[in-house]
Amino acid sequence: MNKESIYHAPSGEYGYLLSPDTFSITIRAQRGDLRHCYLYYGDVWAPIDSLRFAEMEKIASDDLFDYFRKILRAPSRRLRYFFRLDDGKESLWYSESGFSPEKPRPRELGLPFFEVLYMRENDVVATPEWAKGAVIYQIFPDRFYNGDESNDLPNVSPWDSTNITDETYFGGDIKGIIQKLSYLSELGVEAIYLNPIFSSPSPHKYDAIDYYQIDPSLGDLKALDELIKRSHELDIKLILDGVFDHCGIDFWAFQDVVKKGKESKYVDWFKIHGFPIKTTPKPSYETWGKDIWWMPRLMTHNPEVVDYFVSVGVHWIERGVDGWRLDVASEVDHRFWQEFRRAVKKANPEAILIGEVAHDASSWLQGDQLDSVMNYPLRQLIIDFFATGAIRVEDFDSSLAKLRVRYRDQINQVLYNMLGSHDTARFLSLCNNQRERMMLAVIFQMTYLGMPAIYYGDEVGMTSGKNVHDSRRAMEWDEKKQDQRMLDLFRKLVSIRRKSLALRRGDFLTTHADSKANTYAYIRRLEDERVLVVLNNSPSEQGLAISGEAIGLTDGEMMWNELDDAPYRIDDGKLKFLLKAYSGLILSSRQSCGSEAVRGA
Repeated sequence: MNKESIYHAPSGEYGYLLSPDTFSITIRAQRGDLRHCYLYYGDVWAPIDSLRFAEMEKIASDDLFDYFRKILRAPSRRLRYFFRLDDGKESLWYSESGFSPEKPRPRELGLPFFEVLYMRENDVVATPEWAKGAVIYQIFPDRFYNGDESNDLPNVSPWDSTNITDETYFGGDIKGIIQKLSYLSELGVEAIYLNPIFSSPSPHKYDAIDYYQIDPSLGDLKALDELIKRSHELDIKLILDGVFDHCGIDFWAFQDVVKKGKESKYVDWFKIHGFPIKTTPKPSYETWGKDIWWMPRLMTHNPEVVDYFVSVGVHWIERGVDGWRLDVASEVDHRFWQEFRRAVKKANPEAILIGEVAHDASSWLQGDQLDSVMNYPLRQLIIDFFATGAIRVEDFDSSLAKLRVRYRDQINQVLYNMLGSHDTARFLSLCNNQRERMMLAVIFQMTYLGMPAIYYGDEVGMTSGKNVHDSRRAMEWDEKKQDQRMLDLFRKLVSIRRKSLALRRGDFLTTHADSKANTYAYIRRLEDERVLVVLNNSPSEQGLAISGEAIGLTDGEMMWNELDDAPYRIDDGKLKFLLKAYSGLILSSRQSCGSEAVRGA
């Protein structure tokens, strides 16, 4: 037994509360090393010989480790436990004191067990209920739809223009979003995330000059209030983009420093290297990015800065907004986010906070700062597997496992899972315009853990060059130029997801991963509901079989493909499939059609 690989702690992602009396326990071991992993558990004050035991389930495997988990309910809110590990050659007990050939026994001092002496409610990491598994749609307001030409700037570009720079305006606005709410409702989205809408001299508006006013080119407060009202009538949440790490050069506080120098009472809101303030050739102040003079960096450790932007955050939540996507969140002081969360959650406990953190975000996701992050690591895996074929399925599955065990279940359920954004190339472009590859990736995205996010236009097959400006082209509304097959798939997948609690909130278990054929299958489970997803990510037709036992079904029982209502039956203990190139199935045990034909028999 490889003892060096075995790890558990009764805290962090290996031991955490799901509710005030429900505890999740995970233990790690070398991949393929353990045949059985048993958990012995009971109340802290229970006699040692009265402890119950259960075999733990292997929930994931990456390239190095297996992960076993058991979820326990402890009505007393107290828990004592330890493990028995069996590799087929030896059986060892494992507790907080380490490994032992003998069962741990109580001692007068220094009890050897893992213990949770009391499960405190405030230790439960809480994320918004509505957001768990919800579908989000991202809109770049200037590029979505022009609903009010009276607020267009004089230099607005033609809607079909492809010559885009940082200065290009198209005329999209808030009234345009309102006019397209029925389209979004029919698509099935449950939340809209808007790129910044506050007063700013740029089309992208990541250089705000007034955080309490809507930019006139996008509308006004009345238009935003109407958008909030109309969205809520359709059960669609609205999320704003909060840029609190930096501001625009014309932000009132920075301009006070420009005018008054060292005498400005806002001088400590920024990091000034020298006076007078200079913008070029090198800024005399700290900026976001390297020498981006029009974006002065805010000192988010400054209590006055914290107070000001916490007030901004609460103001818009109280006006009816349902959450914030928080720009470059990893560059902002942790205490800032702690204060921000406390205030925003007091105003609306169900408001969501999604941070832009590109790497491991564990330190922001402990329940005291953010609810979620933009899941860039997952996006890269999807690109590598579906778009470019840089990795095969076993590497894909292994890497997914690493990501799942990185965070708690409550966090995984609300991670912002996007294929693209305003900061990336269009996903279809990365697929070299091979629509089947993208459609297969969307099947995966819509059946995986977390919140699938649609970047405006992806659902109609928008493509572009592989740079940021091209990914921000105006929305394609001409139905003759839209990919209607792609749009139909998006609508179908969102509908399937919204009807299935297993897809929205269930756990994930791999049942098949064959790198030679590049076929993949996994189950989403919640209570008695099972959804089996089968994917063929190869350029040729592939056959495969899935054990009925792995799904919890026996011979003669049925599953139905939610994409076309085709039925499949368990025969000889297996479900058998023949999948076309770059195609997928989503099977449930709920009958969705009356067809008598049976496939896979």
